[in-house]
Parts: sequence; C-alpha cells; structure tokens
Amino acid sequence: MRSFRIFLMAVLFSIQTQSQSKKYKIHTIAFYNFENLYDAVDDVFTNDDEWTPNGAQHWTTEKYHQKLNNLARVLFEIGTPENSNAPTLIGGAEIENRDVLEDLIKEPKLQPLDLGIIHFDSPDKRGIDVALLYQKKYFRPTSYSNIPLIIYKKEIPKKEEETEVLDEEIEVKREDKNRVFTRDQLLVSGFLEDEEIHIIVNHWPSRSGGEKATSLFREAAGKLNRKIIDSLQQINPRAKILTMGDFNDGPLNKSIKVGLGAKGVKAEAAEFDVFNPFEELESKGFGTIAYRDSWNIFDQIIMTASLVKSDFSTFNFWKAGIFNQPYLIQNSGQYKGYPLRNTLAEAGFSDHLPVYVYLIKEILR
Repeated sequence: MRSFRIFLMAVLFSIQTQSQSKKYKIHTIAFYNFENLYDAVDDVFTNDDEWTPNGAQHWTTEKYHQKLNNLARVLFEIGTPENSNAPTLIGGAEIENRDVLEDLIKEPKLQPLDLGIIHFDSPDKRGIDVALLYQKKYFRPTSYSNIPLIIYKKEIPKKEEETEVLDEEIEVKREDKNRVFTRDQLLVSGFLEDEEIHIIVNHWPSRSGGEKATSLFREAAGKLNRKIIDSLQQINPRAKILTMGDFNDGPLNKSIKVGLGAKGVKAEAAEFDVFNPFEELESKGFGTIAYRDSWNIFDQIIMTASLVKSDFSTFNFWKAGIFNQPYLIQNSGQYKGYPLRNTLAEAGFSDHLPVYVYLIKEILR
C-alpha cells in the first residue's frame, strides 16, 4: 500500500506539472533606424550628394555593401535568444529608396527569410523614408498607405483686403516656403498568422534647430498618430495596433505623453489607450541613442491596450527590449561606448540601437 501511494502521488505530480507547463508561439516585432542607408549612386531627385564617392562621406559601393552586410546581421539576430527566429516584422527608417531595401533582403543572412517590402517615397528633404519588412511566411498585408504629416514653420498672416484668389496664392506660397517636409507615417494592415494587426512606422521630425524650437512638430506628429489609431478603433474597438519608430523624443516628452497619449504603466491603459513599455526601460537608465554622454530612448514600440492582456489565447504583448550586443558598440576612441556608426574610414551599423517587442500566443493541445 505504501508503494502504491508513492506511485499515485508521483502520477498526480506528473499530471499537475504537465498542466502547468504551457507552450507558446512567439513573434518578434522590431524597429531599427538604419542611419543613412544610401547607395553610392547620385540621384538627381534627392539630396544625396554627400553619400556618393565624391561627396563629403566618400561613400563607395564597397562601403555600401559592407553597410548592408552589417544591417543584415543585426536584423537576423534581433530578439535572440528568447526567439530563435528572426523578427517577423521590421520597421525601418533613414532609407534612401526601395532599391536599397531590395539589396538588403538579398543579403545571405536575410535571403532565406523571404522578406517582403512595403515602402513609399516621402517628401523628406534628405530623401529618406520609412518602410516595413515582413516575413511572408507569417504576415500577409491586406492594405497599406502613407499618411503625410503636414506642418509649417510659421503661419503667414492674412490681410483683410485680400480676395479669395490671393488667399489661394498665399497657401501656395506657404506650401513652398514654410512647410517642413518630413517623413510620412506608414500604415500597414494585415494578418499575423490568422489575426488582424495594424502597424504604423514613424520617423518624426528631428531636433535640428533645438529641442524646444522643434517640439511642436513632433507634437503634431503625435496627434496625427493618435488620429490614425482613433480611426482604426472606430472601425474595430478591439483593433490590435502597434506604432513604432524613431520618434526623436523620449517616452516622457509631450509628443508621446500628450500628443499620442501613451501610458507607461499597464494598469493605467484603459480600453482605447496606448501603452509604452519603453517608459519603464528609460526609468532604469537604458537608451537607444547617445548624445553628449547622455542616453535617450528615441526608438520605441507602443501598442494599444488591446495587446496588453494576461490572456494569451490570442497574440498579446509579452515584453520589450533593446538589442544591445557588444559588436554594435564602439570600444575605443572619443565615442567609446556609443553605438558604432559610419565613419569616413568604414561603414558601421547605426547611431541608434534597435528595439523589439515579443507577441506570444498559447499553443492549445
């Protein structure tokens, strides 16, 4: 009897352990600012002279292909070791054109992933765009569009005596002289396996000219982002939406906290709110970009509350991270400890570090 009781207890313990061990599907969603991903060919329609063999950067075909090789290594490894598979979705910024993306996905590291490309040319004055790469095996896009961010340096005052025709002339004049031509916001909708998901890829206006002087531009970008999210939630209140990018602002800046309305604590994110897991990472001293020995998290992935649930019967957020491998960091010189970027001598990686989140779903037996 004693032996039988021991045996029975062992069986029950085994059953209980098996019921507690759950298995999950996992997808890595990533964003990376590629920092000046230009080819070495002069494009008469964009301001890329700096990135040519005779330009200030002495940018050659050899350097270009080394840059592609560097980026491919990073994109293949983001999210490891928790997920052995490369990211399913990759948002990118500072991309010259579609051709450089076609070259990138043909790199030996990335070619087996069979990556698709969604890209539009934007009106940015440097000719740089945002894009989305995706593994065709896991993600099927159903619609995509580029949504312009229309902002101006200042308003042109209107005189009372002007006619409607003159008003139109003023609008044209304002468009030409005062508009800040910046990157569009890329909206992609599709199915992650069998679940609908929406992705917004961003590269908000820079701080060139000063943080305070340019804050209004990024606040406008945050409001446009919120408007896109609101429109998707009107169609489906439970829509799963991820907005990612180089926001050129940190999690606590007004563009993120007010314009977009991001919450930094899961419990504070109500039904139609958005949650920013990178606010906690910033509070712990992490960063994605360094300037004057100070780190900031400008690169973030923010999501609607519909993705922040403890129920993993569908794909939901698990955790976020910054991909910060030693090979991405300079180990000597004036900028020791900073991200390893391009120099006149050789192609680097980027002045930004990539970020990622995991979406997981329980595998039901």
